[in-house]
Amino acid sequence: MTIYNFSAGPATMPDPVIAQIKADLPSYKNSGMSVMEISHRSALFDDIINQAQQDLRDLLQIPDNYSVLFFQGGGTLQFTAAPLNLATKYHRIGLLDSGHWADRAGDEASRVNVKVDVLASTKDDKYTHLPEMPDLKQNTYDYVHICTNNTIEGTAYTNLPNTGDTELVGDMSSNFMGQQYNVKDFGAIMAGAQKNLGIAGLTIVIVRNDLIGKAQNLPSMLDYELFAKKNSMFNTPPVFAIYAAGLVLKWLKEQGGVAEMERRNRKKSDLLYDFLDESKMFTAPVVKADRSLVNVPFVTGNKDLDAKLISEATEQGLLNIKGHRSVGGMRASLYNAMPYEGVEKLVDFLNNFEKNNGGVQ
Repeated sequence: MTIYNFSAGPATMPDPVIAQIKADLPSYKNSGMSVMEISHRSALFDDIINQAQQDLRDLLQIPDNYSVLFFQGGGTLQFTAAPLNLATKYHRIGLLDSGHWADRAGDEASRVNVKVDVLASTKDDKYTHLPEMPDLKQNTYDYVHICTNNTIEGTAYTNLPNTGDTELVGDMSSNFMGQQYNVKDFGAIMAGAQKNLGIAGLTIVIVRNDLIGKAQNLPSMLDYELFAKKNSMFNTPPVFAIYAAGLVLKWLKEQGGVAEMERRNRKKSDLLYDFLDESKMFTAPVVKADRSLVNVPFVTGNKDLDAKLISEATEQGLLNIKGHRSVGGMRASLYNAMPYEGVEKLVDFLNNFEKNNGGVQ
């Protein structure tokens, strides 16, 4: 039985990447050392990190005046690092509250004595659509924070909010490399790797150089300028996670890049959304215009029926479709490595489940 992993993260990896990792584990490039054993100060790792950075620059067309940094600590640590590094003039940021992770970003910023103004929120509507950006009549914020794709709630920005002269900072963790954005529209981007780029333990930060180096007495492990100067090797970096991300980046190039990934993700999500919209049993709660390409939540409205569905899906090799505990129901994550055939199997299963359970809630 073929297994399809719909986990929101850590998520499914491309099969060729898994195969390459397996081949490299005993002896990386005939070095006699596993890729898990090589020194981060070695020429072998220099090649890994430098090539990964260049491939990322190529795929996203990152301008030369932006630094690419490799951090540990997950995207959540960047909710602290970003305000410490970037909120240096006004010590104040704006926040578009589009879901759990945007709210968490605001909370973490406030913990380091940065004032957080919620510019708009859709919390009262259970985050089923995106908040609208108000006009900023004057620039009184160091930046505006958004989560480009809300993993839990299933919303995503296709058109970025207009922040005028205020810098835009994006938490891009769950649609990084899966949907096209122009890096130049952001002052900084942060993204955990474990959804579309590899394994847990690595976070990418892309930041415009003129924004860094203005903070004083930062903890070294949170200092963007220091990491830029040290090529992300102030201390031992997550060697294996960077290696894995490098393989995924090569795979992405071979597949046709981010534009091709977005095309595939639209095709996959359209298949699932079209079924859900026609269904009498299932509902996709997100407003159509704001739907995510990669995280699709859906519900029956009956917790017992949801539990039965999740159990039967697991038996059929459709794993990890249980929704986040905060919203319940189901969620299918359709990241880059999820094949179209996996979504076809899911839709066939949901269709049969609906027929076998009377087609009603």
